[in-house]
Amino acid sequence: MNSNLKRYFQFFLVVLAAGSIYPLIYLRGAYQETILEVFGISLTQLNGIYSALGLAFVVGYFPSGWLADQFSAKKLIFVSLLACGLAGLWFAQIPGYNTVVIIFVIWGIFSVFTFWSSHMKMVKMLAKKEEEGRFFGILDGGRGLVEAVLATVALFIFTRITGGGSGDVSALQGVIYMYSFIMIVVSFLILFFVKEEAAEAGAEKVEEEVKPAGVKLNAETFKKFLGNKYVWLLGGIIFFSYSLVWTMWYQGGFLQSVINIDAVRVAQVMVFAMWMRPVGGTLGGFLGDKFGKSNILAISLVIGAVGLVALAVAPAAFPNFFFEALVVIIHLMIYSIRGLYWSLLGDCKIDGSVLGLSIGFVSLLGYIPDFLAPVISTWLLAGFGDAGGQSAFFIFNAGMGVLGVLLIGMFKWQLKKDGT
Repeated sequence: MNSNLKRYFQFFLVVLAAGSIYPLIYLRGAYQETILEVFGISLTQLNGIYSALGLAFVVGYFPSGWLADQFSAKKLIFVSLLACGLAGLWFAQIPGYNTVVIIFVIWGIFSVFTFWSSHMKMVKMLAKKEEEGRFFGILDGGRGLVEAVLATVALFIFTRITGGGSGDVSALQGVIYMYSFIMIVVSFLILFFVKEEAAEAGAEKVEEEVKPAGVKLNAETFKKFLGNKYVWLLGGIIFFSYSLVWTMWYQGGFLQSVINIDAVRVAQVMVFAMWMRPVGGTLGGFLGDKFGKSNILAISLVIGAVGLVALAVAPAAFPNFFFEALVVIIHLMIYSIRGLYWSLLGDCKIDGSVLGLSIGFVSLLGYIPDFLAPVISTWLLAGFGDAGGQSAFFIFNAGMGVLGVLLIGMFKWQLKKDGT
């Protein structure tokens, strides 16, 4: 196998892993009201669960970078998928609230600490400089394609096999089992088919780059990335962008609880919206390579923010199709955003010896909304009620997206000032 095919094959497996590990964790996107009924919990409690998940994420992002610089990415990805799959089997037993919190913490640890920086570093190393926009776009778009296929299978299970009523325990269990078994299967595909040793002439450079370097944690190491202004700027861009992205997991619940669309129809709309991910992620990546990654990211943020405000303020008496179409458009922009913000990594002038640590630190800054967004949602629900709180949450995060656009402008200005 030549070096390019080897790169693409490894990239495909990374995409498959990334597309398999997160859908069950964020099952609330399409099945929020069903989860609330089946597990007998409130929306505030569900937000608390996701706050615990977010805290595990925030704690895990930075050390995940150190881990990626020390150990085999293949083994880290295998362990991550296997642990998340086994936790999913536990979740399918419909345990009590406290146990569910523990399961989500386990997911938080193994989907970030052992997985996140490892898979991001491998993609960065596998992509040539001129391919970074499309590689990160295809990573998110390809991951979205995997998620969309799995979501379609889940929808079939939810609606056709067991009826799929909003409180149908067996329907939800079938969905959870499917996602859990897929993760376990993919973990063994990674274990058996990813080869980290150089085996073909011409592939050694790629293989050497994706192997762990063994970085020492000392003052000089920290100075290499903490002293890099682009690392801080990228962390801020992702923070504001990801705040807008976080609204995607509330839109299904909004359609059902505020607009009064039935559970099965909401699931259908959200699954269709998931199919926008391969479109938005891949298209955003290619447009970013052609017209500038930061330019397309900023445009996507603006359109997404306008869509969120429209979703929040439009009268509920409007036809259901209006809200459904709006959600699909917002998701298209969100997936473009997710496919692009990490593509700016190649402009950050990061020392290769601390790439994993840098990714971990940027992730620590950028993904704070994983913890913060559920807290803000709970606060807004308490202050404005169910419908008003959800609308206020959309408007707040639209504003965060606009702040992200301003920070992108600063990033571009700094690059121009440095003559890049």
